[in-house]
Amino acid sequence: MKRKLAEWVIWYMVSVMFVIGITPRVYADFSPSEGIGISQVDRNSDLQRIQKVLESKLIRERLIRLGFTEEGIQARLNQLSNEQIHQVALKIDEMKVGGDGAEVVIIILLLAILVVAIIYLTGHRVIVK
Repeated sequence: MKRKLAEWVIWYMVSVMFVIGITPRVYADFSPSEGIGISQVDRNSDLQRIQKVLESKLIRERLIRLGFTEEGIQARLNQLSNEQIHQVALKIDEMKVGGDGAEVVIIILLLAILVVAIIYLTGHRVIVK
């Protein structure tokens, strides 16, 4: 009886993990019903955020290697509209340096729990000496 229950649990977990694995991620958000105006104050704060990132040593060196000068960068920033400046500032805020390791930690924890559950349900005991 215990073995039959263990098999049912194992196959249930396999099917659940399969369904979770094939389900696509959906990033949904509210869509604004009207255009949102950006004031001059927002443009200045967005420009400050962009300037702070551009002042970073790694970014500055990379831009120099690509052939950009500070004057050229400033000229291009001045050519951008308020909406474009805001989009760049939002993209900078969304960047995650080094990635996000939370997903990996959660997967490892789920696998560990699954292994412990299988060992427990099959009647095996792990003895550490």
